[in-house]
Amino acid sequence: MKKTGRFLTKAGHARTSGSMDPDGSGRTARNASRRAFLTVLAAGAGGLIPGSAPAGASARSRVSDSFPASSGTAYRRLRGDPFELGVASGDPTTDGIVLWTRLALDPVAPDGLGGMPSRPVEVEWQLAADERFAAVLASGTAIARSAAAHSVHVEVDGLAPGREYFYRFRAEGHVSPAGRTRTAPVGTTPLTFAVAACAHWEHGHFTAYRRMTEQEPDLVVHLGDYMYEYPPDGYTAVSGSVRSFAGSTCRTLADYRLRHAQYKSDPDLRAAHRAAPWLVALDDHEIENNWAASASSTGAPGFHERRAHAFRAYYENMPLRRSSVPTGARIRVNRRLAWGGLASFHLLDTRQFRDDQACQDGARAGCDERLDDRRTILGDEQRRWLLDGLARSEARWNLIGQQVLMAQRDLREGPGRELNMDGWDGYPADRARLLRGIRAGGAANPVVLTGDAHMHHAAVLREDFDDPDAPAAAVELVASSVSSDGDGYRDEARIAEMLRENPHISYIDQRRGYILCRLTPEELRAEFRTLEYVSRRGAPARTSARFSVPAGRSALE
Repeated sequence: MKKTGRFLTKAGHARTSGSMDPDGSGRTARNASRRAFLTVLAAGAGGLIPGSAPAGASARSRVSDSFPASSGTAYRRLRGDPFELGVASGDPTTDGIVLWTRLALDPVAPDGLGGMPSRPVEVEWQLAADERFAAVLASGTAIARSAAAHSVHVEVDGLAPGREYFYRFRAEGHVSPAGRTRTAPVGTTPLTFAVAACAHWEHGHFTAYRRMTEQEPDLVVHLGDYMYEYPPDGYTAVSGSVRSFAGSTCRTLADYRLRHAQYKSDPDLRAAHRAAPWLVALDDHEIENNWAASASSTGAPGFHERRAHAFRAYYENMPLRRSSVPTGARIRVNRRLAWGGLASFHLLDTRQFRDDQACQDGARAGCDERLDDRRTILGDEQRRWLLDGLARSEARWNLIGQQVLMAQRDLREGPGRELNMDGWDGYPADRARLLRGIRAGGAANPVVLTGDAHMHHAAVLREDFDDPDAPAAAVELVASSVSSDGDGYRDEARIAEMLRENPHISYIDQRRGYILCRLTPEELRAEFRTLEYVSRRGAPARTSARFSVPAGRSALE
């Protein structure tokens, strides 16, 4: 993807038109609009409000009728609905948002192109103040090209801060479901956001995404393993496979495109994308298990090309800005997003710049190689970028989104230690440098958000984990998996062992789920949400633990 113009659409500039409600707050209209929209999402009605068209009109025709006539003279028709993969938005700013869709007639077509014709397709888009699109504020067209798997990334700017918007697309007579998004505020308006990671298709249903959607987050932070690269039954869960992968091991561009399309065919995932803007950062399974920079974990040849294919497909299928367009086997994942004066999100990349895992990877005891002071998981440049950004931040909270467990976690009971070489335990010198830098920089209220572990954790990050009185640098909140490892469990005896060995960890839970965070200037409240099963649909979610992080203290209450 060296010529970015082939893979990006031309963004349209928003046309704003004053206040959305009489008092200018947007609250009344926004709350009613949100309730109605989420009711429709839960019912699976594709983002249309019941009763918004004459009786007997189809959902598709109701929406299509309100689009202006196409500017094209020769109006083509695709043979079916091209919006099988849904819509999404992401990377919000105070005045803009990324809108995404990818056209596909058959998500599991073997060539990875979704059964689309090879020709370009003109895609119209609209952004409105209401879910009925009575007040369209911005619109435009983009070209979906076969070279980019018919994906569309529209960067809309010129919007009002802290506002809720609705968006949709049309292509050759077919109209997408509507999505709901929002811009970042200017002040310190409270924020509700969800943290999720690790969704293995075969291991279970994505009910956690559905339950997350029902809680109306303003933002979703996804910290990696959005999809898995394995062949069918290449990684089995104790509860067995619930559904099968399409295709084989992901190695080619077509393989990765097909796997992403299969994931987007899941209705619960599509609903979560329609409900709120996302911040996304990849981990290992978007490419290959436990890869490290240029090193393949399997030693298979052609890893450079495989990585380039994976990054290209990842960009094509995510609501990312053009700053993340890959260049060959490189992609920009680490970036910073401000949520007004309340929070700054610092997203990290713990894969592209790390040294290879010590002692042949895995859980290891007595691995002296990991102690080498030169070993890094972030790379010097990215660490400086993070610490400089933290030092300059004027936000009330600094949320560091990253992929692998940062807290030390001894897996062995009793004398000696057994540690996971793929996490920060495999890079303790780099962890110490980072935690010292965080404390020295004086950034307000640092909180680390983490994925990967397939278990919930709540921990305090200390400069010296062997000294319970050592200064605390930050708090870490780790989200369990959406479905990876199948039906969860809660082994109370094993949890008690791990908590004894790791007194800086306050909570562990092996069930599937996500974290719901409510942030105000005074505190961060984290609810660890869990599901008892994912091997069948419809599991309820409940709050298994709540923690409060008070402003001014790196502590869990």
